[in-house]
Amino acid sequence: MIMGKVVSSLVSTRKYDELQGYKLLVIELLYTEQPSYVVAADRIGAGRDEFVLLSSGEPVRHGLNHDVPIDMLVVGILDQKPELAPLDASSGPKRGKNE
Repeated sequence: MIMGKVVSSLVSTRKYDELQGYKLLVIELLYTEQPSYVVAADRIGAGRDEFVLLSSGEPVRHGLNHDVPIDMLVVGILDQKPELAPLDASSGPKRGKNE
């Protein structure tokens, strides 16, 4: 799963019949080193500035149970921006000579 923030929507004058009913959104991916954007299909009503959960690739096409030209799909709207806990080098398994 991927987390992102909706920055805008796209308007298309023509699209595949299988995409009817899907809104196309520009999503800024969260927690990437460089700003990164993707286009995702949405049927759950995400709006600008909302934080979303995305799924991509084969699980999307399999989950929709039909052959659609969608690679990235909004699967959830998050109530708030998730905060990631910083990684602590002292936690987790110890590796190296002093095991």
